[in-house]
Formats: sequence, structure tokens, C-alpha cells
Amino acid sequence: MGKTVGVEFTNMVMVEDGEKVLVQRRKLYWTGIAFPGGHIEKKESFTASAIREVKEETGLDIRNLRLCGTVDWENADTGERYVVLLYKTSDFSGTLLPETEEGSVFWVPKAELIHMDLCENFREYLRVFLEEDKTEFYGYYREDTNLIIDIT
Repeated sequence: MGKTVGVEFTNMVMVEDGEKVLVQRRKLYWTGIAFPGGHIEKKESFTASAIREVKEETGLDIRNLRLCGTVDWENADTGERYVVLLYKTSDFSGTLLPETEEGSVFWVPKAELIHMDLCENFREYLRVFLEEDKTEFYGYYREDTNLIIDIT
């Protein structure tokens, strides 16, 4: 077996405003409530891609991002890795767009987030965003196609 595998890089950003966080009700591909984010393009740094994605999906300009962890898993069909870089910031400006083609965006109290209709596995992603001692969500499939999750 080779030592290298294909990788797809993406990002997700938790924008905080006091006790509120900005969420997106996603309607394409991965449906439900999550934080804004998306794919990293060619010749684009990880941080620049996060800033661009948040601008496209929310209308806000964000700054001073802090990398707080990763989400990654192996594609059961191809063996390739999918990596999501997780960022936090409370430094933003601009006017919030109520809706984009990705979905609606709005503020919610951080404490209520866990009770919302979240995207698949996002409840576990939140642990990496919110628990200071957690930095990685790793998922892999067993032979019976069940996703096994390791959060460290």
C-alpha cells in the first residue's frame, strides 16, 4: 500500500458575537444547521479560503481567525481523505446577508445550538469548536460501512 492518498481540503468558521454564534441553514449537499465554510481553491491559503467562504455565504468580512482543530475522514469508496480546517473568530464587520444559494444565515445563542436540527455529525464537530481540550474529529469506516468516530 502506498504512503500517499488524495486529499480534499475545506474549512468551517465559527463566528462569535458574545454568547451568539452565526449559523447557516444549509440546503445543498449537507443539509441542516452548521457554520459557514467551503472548499479551498487552487493557489489559495487555508485562511484566505475561510475568509472568502464566509464573505460569500454571509456577507461578513472576518479577521483574526484562530485555527481550533480539524475534522477528517476517509472516503469509504476511494480511500481519499477529506479534511476540514476549523476556525474561530469574533472579529467581523459588514452587513449579514439573510440568504445565499447555500442557505439562510442567522445568529443563535450558543447554548441553543445543540438543540437545533444540525447537519449530520455536526453535533460532534461542535466538541472540537467548543471544548478547549479537543482538536480533532476523525472518522473512518469499518468493513460493515459504519462510521467510527474518534474525538481527541
